[in-house]
Amino acid sequence: MNLQQAYSGLTNADPALGRLVERYGTPDPFEFHDGGRTSGSNFAAMSLHILGQQISTKVAFVLYDRLTNATGDTPTAKSVLALGQDSIKAHGTSRSKAGYLINLAEHVESGALNIEKMDDLSDIDAVQALVRVKGIGIWTAEMFLIHQLHRPDIFPAGDVGLRNAIQRLRGTSEVPSIPGAQQIGLQWRPFRTYASALLWRSLTATADGA
Repeated sequence: MNLQQAYSGLTNADPALGRLVERYGTPDPFEFHDGGRTSGSNFAAMSLHILGQQISTKVAFVLYDRLTNATGDTPTAKSVLALGQDSIKAHGTSRSKAGYLINLAEHVESGALNIEKMDDLSDIDAVQALVRVKGIGIWTAEMFLIHQLHRPDIFPAGDVGLRNAIQRLRGTSEVPSIPGAQQIGLQWRPFRTYASALLWRSLTATADGA
């Protein structure tokens, strides 16, 4: 599936999204702007996702770069376990996130989570496998499915920004609930990842004054 096919399908399914395409273009939902930091490693990418929870991307990169410097290379489960929670915390990461990284590394190193080989799992099974790791919630798992596994039909309805964009799209007085957003998103299957990218783009462009 290419960008044009996906956005053509969305435009046919929902003319309101078609108007967003005319205004904001066709963003690629699978771009992962990490500056090459994770070197194609799913473990490293998930580490970055965890570090980035509830903070800016800029700060997340600083913390991740410190982790990389501490491990000596792109972080692996083995190198993170060797570093240990206290050492990770000493490099500026919160105790809770340091613990989440250790927990992720333990799951990967033990074989409980084969994070580098998830392509054969369905979307639901992949999310369920990830959220078994303490520190990985549904939103983080869904972001991983989009950016690392390139799944075309993910709709992170728990994302407040996404729901704000839906409110603006629909012109309603209230932000939709998570179930409400999920219901609205059904009409965008099987291109919900692309719909999400477009809605996020509309928010960013609005904030920039576009």
